[in-house]
Amino acid sequence: MQAHEQLQYALCTHPFEFLGKKKDGKVTNFNAWLPNAKKVSVFDLSSGKVVGELNRQNESDLFSASVKDVSEDLVYGFKVENSEFNYEVIDPYQFQEQAFHAVHYVDHAPENVYNQLGAQLMELDVGLDKPVQVTRFAVFAPNASAVSVVGDFNYWNGTCHPMQKTSMGYWVLVIPGIQAGTKYKYLIKDSHGHSLPHKADPVGFSAEQFPSHASVVFDHDQYQWNDDKWLKKNKSDKYTKPMSIYEVHLGSWKRPGEESGKKFLTYHELAEELIPYVKDMGYTHLEVLPVSEFPFDGSWGYQPVGMFSPTSRHGSPDDFKYFVDQCHQNDIGIIIDWVPAHFPEDGHGLARFDGTHVYEYEDPRKGWHPDWNSCIYDFGKDTVRQFLVANALFWIEKYHVDGLRVDAVASMLYLDYSREDGEWIPNVDGGNENYEAISLLQWMNRAVYEKFPNAVTIAEESTSFPKVSKPVFEGGLGFGFKWNMGWMHDSLHYISKDPSYRRYHHGEITFSMVYSFTESFVLPISHDEVVHGKGALIQKMPGDEWQQAANHRCYAGFMFAHPGKKLNFMGNEIGQSSEWNHNGSINWHLLEFEKHTGIQSLYRDLNKIYCSVPALHETDHDHSGFQWIDHDNADQSILSLARRSKDGKQIVVAISNFTPVPRDDFRLGIPEDGEYEILLNTDDEKYWGSSYKTPTKLKLDKQQWNGQKFSLRVNLPPLSTLFIIRK
Repeated sequence: MQAHEQLQYALCTHPFEFLGKKKDGKVTNFNAWLPNAKKVSVFDLSSGKVVGELNRQNESDLFSASVKDVSEDLVYGFKVENSEFNYEVIDPYQFQEQAFHAVHYVDHAPENVYNQLGAQLMELDVGLDKPVQVTRFAVFAPNASAVSVVGDFNYWNGTCHPMQKTSMGYWVLVIPGIQAGTKYKYLIKDSHGHSLPHKADPVGFSAEQFPSHASVVFDHDQYQWNDDKWLKKNKSDKYTKPMSIYEVHLGSWKRPGEESGKKFLTYHELAEELIPYVKDMGYTHLEVLPVSEFPFDGSWGYQPVGMFSPTSRHGSPDDFKYFVDQCHQNDIGIIIDWVPAHFPEDGHGLARFDGTHVYEYEDPRKGWHPDWNSCIYDFGKDTVRQFLVANALFWIEKYHVDGLRVDAVASMLYLDYSREDGEWIPNVDGGNENYEAISLLQWMNRAVYEKFPNAVTIAEESTSFPKVSKPVFEGGLGFGFKWNMGWMHDSLHYISKDPSYRRYHHGEITFSMVYSFTESFVLPISHDEVVHGKGALIQKMPGDEWQQAANHRCYAGFMFAHPGKKLNFMGNEIGQSSEWNHNGSINWHLLEFEKHTGIQSLYRDLNKIYCSVPALHETDHDHSGFQWIDHDNADQSILSLARRSKDGKQIVVAISNFTPVPRDDFRLGIPEDGEYEILLNTDDEKYWGSSYKTPTKLKLDKQQWNGQKFSLRVNLPPLSTLFIIRK
């Protein structure tokens, strides 16, 4: 196939062989592919002087000229006339060396993926009075037969800008004049020359919504950060500091009014409304469901396509930077959900990217996720591993996020996850561990903590896989924290029982302390527990309206007394009465009622006490800071424990009465002498409790009880948790 035919049918693999300028002795040959052009001349960019006229070849859109006495260093453009208008264009195919530079170092470090690939805005110093403004495109499609950049700038014509294939499987091209805000995609031909759906850039930094799903050229250097104070402050030990996380789906925390004509609040509006709320409620961190661009609202972000682009549903990438910046200026850390386990099959995405399985395992027994009908990344490929590790680093570097909560880790660790016998492939040792995924997660965590030691990574891991939150050098996965799914499951199962039956399930509420210090745990009551028919948190509670609210408050108190960092999904803190609906918003109207304002006040006070009382957070991950007072009182469904500060001087005793029966003059063992008083009572009237007769001041006596040297008597309200502190 001749050159003009390859170009005409967008099947050109090496356009630099045909296009651009080629020196041949004293003659310089110019070749340009300019669809719809009628007349073309070449001119010197430094002087503006026309140096030659190009002629049409073979009645095609290929124009050529041979010009004598042209400087080898000539930087040139074309003056083009067509049937509608005249224009000037700088020839992209004179910048071969600059295009190839994109892939010289891409495999040297993960961060080179986002510093070299995608659409990089650049200035080329080529000896003119001022640099040439260009965008360098680079994309990995090793098995494609041809790739072109298409966009608004070439009317989405796939014949205009064919890219050059490199020996590493990357396709490159530098195009002058393309600025930030330009929409583009890639036209890819598979190995047989068949056109695939236009593909969004896997390393695109901004993206449009349906129907275009186009990538958008973006300049990451424009935003001016104002969070230096936070970054300096955020260097403290995360394990001994309080961490109370408010988990939020940005699209349904609050919806704009119908009069606005908008479906979602913008990042700026969220900064104005959500951040003050989080700060007022006393949360230390905000965790947002995935913000990586995703096509389907109903996936909540867990089916991402644009891994390097914050969703444009709420605004631009700079708008998201502003949101993060405002969090930091208000002393709120921000964690994003990160989804490296799987991706959807949408035509513009990664699936069969060049007609082959570039990003996913080829064998469906490894590469297809039966639970989510999505593709599983090939964790064994170097290019995929670099892509994912780079993405983890990208969000921390470019967007200053403080942590990554890694979704669906268990599905990555096990080859037989959600599969029956015969539906999975054992590893080389015949087992079910995915060694490739394990080493990827170790690499990701090691890279994050080496480059960003103040960041945190949190695993959503639902099994007993060992050492999830232990360092890699100890044989662990290297995460900073792990969600305690066992505590969540057992405690919710317990609290959902009628109080008269809880005595038979007492072991469920105490079992978590058997393993609580084997990992660095976060206690999660997440979005997964209040959706898909599971009902709202308060709906899980038995009894009438008052008892449901009391159970809710008692359970919240127990959660904050239990060792481990805390996470609650939006709506829990107001006792939302219906399960989460991503198409709506939190039932804010419920705050017209005292029951719900009372629950909200309790969460606010629990956060305040948790953050201000060292005994409740300093030893979240240290067994020396925890002591059972009485975990055997199943008959009365009463549980008591003590928490100590790191220096051992501060003591908080928490006692939970999980029945609606008040216990007057209840004797409680106390480990040390001193003056004790009630710090918080979930039955308080201000929390819509019964305000049962429970004096705040408590008198200690020397009678031994519960194996402790001292004891005191307290009136236990029904369905309540008390925090008792040594003054």
